Amino acid sequence: MKSNRERERTGFQEGGGYGERYDLQTDFVMVYGIGPSMPERIRQWADRGYQVHLMTGVSWGGYQDYLNGQFDGRSHWDEAQTYQSGETVIHGTSEDIPYMVPTVAYSNYLIQRIRPAVDAGVEAIHLEEPEFWVEAGYSEAFKREWRNYYNEPWMDPDGSVDAQYRASKLKAYLYTRCLDRLCSALKEYSLVRYGRPLRFYVPTHSLINYSQWRIISPESRLLDIPTINGYIAQIWTGTSRTANVYEGVRAERTFETAFLEYGIMQELVRGTDRRMWFLHDPIEDDPKRTWSDYRKNYFKTLIASLLHPGVASYEVSPWPRRVFEGQYPSEDRSGKEGIPADYATTLLTIMHTLENMDQPDVELLGNGARVGVLLADSSMFQRKSPGVETAGFMMKYDGTNEVELSDEYAIKLLNFSSFYGLTLPLIKHGLSVRPVQLDNIRRFSGYLDDYQVLILSYEFMKPEYPDIHNALAQWVRDGGALIYVGDDSDPYHAVREWWNQGKRKYRTPREHLFESLGLDAQMPEGAASVGNGVLVYMAVHPELLAESKAGAERLRSAVRQGMDSLNDPQLRWEDTNYFMIRRGPYVIAAVMQEAVHSGPLKLEGRYVDILDPQLTIRTEVCVRPDEQAFLFDLDYRARESNDCEIIASSSRIESFAEERDFVRFTVLGPSGVRAAARIRCAAKPKDITLRAGDQETDIPYQWDELSGTLLIRYEHHPEGAHLQIHK
Repeated sequence: MKSNRERERTGFQEGGGYGERYDLQTDFVMVYGIGPSMPERIRQWADRGYQVHLMTGVSWGGYQDYLNGQFDGRSHWDEAQTYQSGETVIHGTSEDIPYMVPTVAYSNYLIQRIRPAVDAGVEAIHLEEPEFWVEAGYSEAFKREWRNYYNEPWMDPDGSVDAQYRASKLKAYLYTRCLDRLCSALKEYSLVRYGRPLRFYVPTHSLINYSQWRIISPESRLLDIPTINGYIAQIWTGTSRTANVYEGVRAERTFETAFLEYGIMQELVRGTDRRMWFLHDPIEDDPKRTWSDYRKNYFKTLIASLLHPGVASYEVSPWPRRVFEGQYPSEDRSGKEGIPADYATTLLTIMHTLENMDQPDVELLGNGARVGVLLADSSMFQRKSPGVETAGFMMKYDGTNEVELSDEYAIKLLNFSSFYGLTLPLIKHGLSVRPVQLDNIRRFSGYLDDYQVLILSYEFMKPEYPDIHNALAQWVRDGGALIYVGDDSDPYHAVREWWNQGKRKYRTPREHLFESLGLDAQMPEGAASVGNGVLVYMAVHPELLAESKAGAERLRSAVRQGMDSLNDPQLRWEDTNYFMIRRGPYVIAAVMQEAVHSGPLKLEGRYVDILDPQLTIRTEVCVRPDEQAFLFDLDYRARESNDCEIIASSSRIESFAEERDFVRFTVLGPSGVRAAARIRCAAKPKDITLRAGDQETDIPYQWDELSGTLLIRYEHHPEGAHLQIHK
């Protein structure tokens, strides 16, 4: 096996210096924070062989020297994001770390603070979480930006839907401008000063989560910044366990939510040469949960991400120190305990298996219908009803604080049912529906070509440009099925936008869409042929589809009607309760609760169970509802030689060499963590030895004759160890 860290397939972020107990042995590390210790931390990780990046918060951080005037002689607290009450929007629990309005002055400050990282030789810089809260918009800095951007006096965002929508668009623009300025200036600095190219990435929550949590961020606007090289999809238990409603029941649906979140993030790189890493977190920001809770939900987000084969790079953990050194409540709540040994082994096995997910052979097992649900950046722009107080229950909802949902309006708003009402009814019946970025239709020619059926509603988002409808209409005429859901009741239809300005005015953007399709805007519910395609119109607010079994079935019926209208025998949808995919030798599956039935998914063959710390060989696999599977298929391909093959390992493998009488390699991982490796061999070995430093010991192993594999267990050592298998 090769050891090539330059591939940067896996990485992690860490705020501290090198630590042998959380040295995950990935390809790269993101040194977090730009304080005085930054150069030394960069040096420590580089000395351990890592590709070293820098990560820092772009909307918040330890920037007190800027706020308090030490940087340029004037206070900048007027640039802190501010609620209508005048209270500052604070990140976490520290009162001197506010979320910032990204002014030009603030951008210039960040440029100067980040330059030392370039001087220290980092390969790339990650500007994390460009976030502007919906409730903010009352600081003096934001009022100035409003006047400069709109050429009109500031309007209270809570005064009308139009003011709220315009405030949100401005917030997205400001962080787009900030990122463009930072990336351009520092890339130029690196080339001029050192002749060295520098890469920039944006770690960001999904558009789904930002809309649900009521935060404004650039999202697809990041595609318009040429100096950005890619992204990290910051999706984890903390985002995906946010409750939503299906068939009238509000509950956590971590797997289904994560599946949708990773899906929309994939759209930021689909059809581009930009890089995406999917984030996983073995625990989460909430320190009050147990290890069994963390493990259960980690598996759900992990498997959800692996069902999206367009991405094969991963941030395997933020803050590994809190995973491998942290203490969390015991199951009986009698005290706190560190990570269970078996969970630590499994985590490392998964992390190193993720290095191999870029497989050329990908097969979706189950429903292959290409169905998408359109989602636009503007879904973030209308997440507040003017005149209704919401800051009290939404304040500081960033994973570091509890949120009290004390009234029906608060709960309903956070549910984001307009989106989940269009997706969960399909997912729960086994349709692998993918979120599709509406805004990208005008960015990329042929962007919709991969889809046969699309679902759209303008009751919780709006099209920002009219030419989107031209492309949508052509897609339908060419043989697509468009399911439109909406009753024109959304108050935000009245915002000052292109569909109601100029000579030709429309009451809603839906009317312009129907006209583009050649249809009467006042047509009744039902289906209408459009060229070789079809429009299926449901005159109902999508939120209602989440509130009952009848609503969910109504959506499913409309989607089936659209499919049937296309007369494509390949376009089929069989009700199932699972998703499954093959990525090379890896089989990944999840079985859902609340689905069309509660039966298990059964597989037969010869599999190595990646989620089992013993890497057990299974000839029968039974995946029950609310369970997931991550398997290596030993029968995937015929054995090509008598060489040994490492099937799975919880160590980084380096210096692999095979001779006539032995196989040897180096194993690397966090000190003190028990490791496991499943290795396929032509015959049972004579013996296995491990040498760590000056000590060499015989390692016991288990031989499985049926699979021709052996299992070895050993403990990681700080400087690595050398394993030798004697044939």
